[in-house]
Order: sequence, then C-alpha cells, then structure tokens
Amino acid sequence: MSERTMPAVVQYDLAAGAVELRELSRPQPGEGEVVLAVGAVGVCGSDVHQYHATQSWPVATPVVLGHEFTGVVAALGPGVSAWHEGDRVVSETAAFICGACALCRSGNYNLCPHRKGFGYGIDGAMAGYVSVPARCLHRIPEHLPFEATAVTEPACVAYNAVVERSALRPGDSVLVLGPGPIGLLCLLMARLRGASTTIVAGLSRDAARLALARTLGATHTVEIDTADVLEAVRGTGDGIGVDLVIDAAGAASAFQLALAAVRPMGQITKVGWGPGPLGFSLDPLVQKAVTLNGSFSHTYGTWERVIGLMASGQLDVTPLVGLRVPLAAWQQAFDGMHTGDVVKAVLTP
Repeated sequence: MSERTMPAVVQYDLAAGAVELRELSRPQPGEGEVVLAVGAVGVCGSDVHQYHATQSWPVATPVVLGHEFTGVVAALGPGVSAWHEGDRVVSETAAFICGACALCRSGNYNLCPHRKGFGYGIDGAMAGYVSVPARCLHRIPEHLPFEATAVTEPACVAYNAVVERSALRPGDSVLVLGPGPIGLLCLLMARLRGASTTIVAGLSRDAARLALARTLGATHTVEIDTADVLEAVRGTGDGIGVDLVIDAAGAASAFQLALAAVRPMGQITKVGWGPGPLGFSLDPLVQKAVTLNGSFSHTYGTWERVIGLMASGQLDVTPLVGLRVPLAAWQQAFDGMHTGDVVKAVLTP
C-alpha cells in the first residue's frame, strides 16, 4: 500500500456477503470539504444489514461502509477556514443535503428528501481516510478517546428519540423494546431524563445485552420469548401501562407489543426500522388515545448536546463497546454484532 492508497471496507454489490477489504485511492477534499484521518469507526446494525443484504433502504454500490466515525483533520479543501489540520472532530452523517428545500431551510435537514448518508449513498469511513463536508464536523475534547466519540452518532439517534421526539418527564416509566446499541442508549437517555422505572425487553439470545442493560441502570429486564412483558408492566406503577414505549426493535411484533404495553394517553416513539407489513389492527392506538412519534437521525443541536454530555461525564458510552479491532478484522466485528455477542464493535483504521 502506497501513501496515495488506503484500505477500505467496500460493499461492491447488493447480494448477501458482497463486502470485502479493498485498496482504494485516498480521497481529496473538494470545495467546502475536509479529509479526515479516521481514528475510529463504529459498526452499525445498518452496516451488518447491508452485509447480509437485508436492508430496507437503497444502497449505491460500490460504496465504502461506515457512518459512525471520528478522527483528525488531515487536509482542507478550498473555502474551508474554520478548521485546521490536527483538529480532533466527529462527523454527522448527512453527507449530502440540498440546502434549499423547506426542511433544510428550517434546520430539519435530517429529513431532506434529497439527503444521502455516508456508507450507503456516499463513501463512508471504514477506511484510512474519508472526505467530509466541513458543515458536518463537531469538535471533541482531548480527554475523550476515539473509541467513545465513534459512538456519538448512535447516541444522537437515541437523544433525538427520547429527549427531542418524546415528552418524557421525571418520574415517568419507560419500556425499551430491543437491547441493541440504540435501545441501550435510549435507556441511558431515559435515565438522564429522570425516568423512574426503566424496563428493557429482548429475546433470550439477548441475555448478555440484557445483563448490560441492568448494569446501565435498567430497573427491570425481560426475555419476551420466555416471560410476559405485560406482566412486568402491570407489576410497576399503577399497572395500567408505561408512560413511554421506545420501539428500538423495528419488527411488527414489537410495535404490537408497544400498543399493548403503553398506558392510555401514553406515548410510543418508533426509532427501529422494519420493512415487513404490520398484519394487525391499529385500533388500540385510537382506543387509548396514544401519541405515536417517528424518530430519524439528528441535527446540529443534538450533536452539540450529546458531545457536551459525554465531555462532562454525564453520558458514558464506553460500556457498550465490546470489541475494538483493526480494519482488517472487519468481518469479526460484523459477525460479533450479527450474533449479538458484541453490543457495539469499533474499527480502528
């Protein structure tokens, strides 16, 4: 490998298993862009879905995977003046936005209909270097290690779902469906928000993740294939349901369970993806007068708040990082997350 090339984890086709380590040319920064030397990149469940060709979103192959990344500014493109080589940064994921639609102009650029994200629409950061629009960058303090700041993006997803898209009050009860990285980060956000009862539900194969949920402060955990989640819900508070259900699983069965577990006039916030049909009635949503919110991605203010929480020590994401391996061991990281043995894997190019 020469100084002009770099290793990169590339999805080269839409077929299952069509991912490999390749040697690519290093990117050059364009107008308004910087090139980052990648310090760490998190493996997301969406990366694993793309590896297995089970994603429910379009992917423009060939594409370098990876959208949860952090690093050091290595080169500046024309028109960039607010950044310097050597700056430690973390990047947002909206690699391309139109900047002209009503959503972009109102600050809701995460919902831009023309948005393209790193790792599926534009080359991502599972590589030695990545080119990034300067508008995506946020400074990170020296005392935060890259393996922690690589988890900033999913933490922002959880912050948006729990804090910005839900009306969660101190003393409320919360049920989190799905103990993956997003679900566990939603648990942490609910605790920061002042939830008194926090129930995390998963499958028996998620036993290690549910154990981690208890370590992170969950008051109850339930294996839904061996125990009754609704019984756990009835055993807390006044027994008529939780104030908020966070659906971080995405499957239709999880949403049906959310409708059963939420209290009248409660809330369901759906952050998990699931392409399958529902196959059941939504009448409980009406009968209980439930507020249903979708939550997607994040914006500038979300990132600044989450970085602030991490910098102050109020939000510690490091217990989620169960595997740290070099880029060449990407398949080990993907497989560990696919089986559930690893909550969050981080690659270090």
